[in-house]
Amino acid sequence: MIRSELSEKNPYWIERHRYHELKQFCLQYPIWKKTYESIDGLLGRPADLSTFGKVEHISNPTERIGIMKAYYSERMDMIWRAAEKAEPELAQYIVRGVTEGLSYDLIKVKMDIPCCKDVYYSAYRRFFWILNKERD
Repeated sequence: MIRSELSEKNPYWIERHRYHELKQFCLQYPIWKKTYESIDGLLGRPADLSTFGKVEHISNPTERIGIMKAYYSERMDMIWRAAEKAEPELAQYIVRGVTEGLSYDLIKVKMDIPCCKDVYYSAYRRFFWILNKERD
């Protein structure tokens, strides 16, 4: 669903298309997490590694696994860092919201978030503003 754009006067305003790009970036988090955890179980066979993306050909399987784990870890950490900077006490709720596409109401029901909707969405907008800076 495409919602109306924030006013350019809002301190956390980012261009609408950039916001949607960042939102889609965050929605990939479960895929990254699953892939990151799956890499642990690999024996390092080239056939296994090709399943998880294109990494330049590196003959050392341990090195390839390390590079792939670093790639996924960096992205997941970026989301957590931005959430912590936005509002440390709400970081876990922000991460669940942006990575699972959950609204405030669903987070309230599932996790009993300890703030009102206005506070959450202010932190949510700040999160995307910070993530925008980190992704540059």
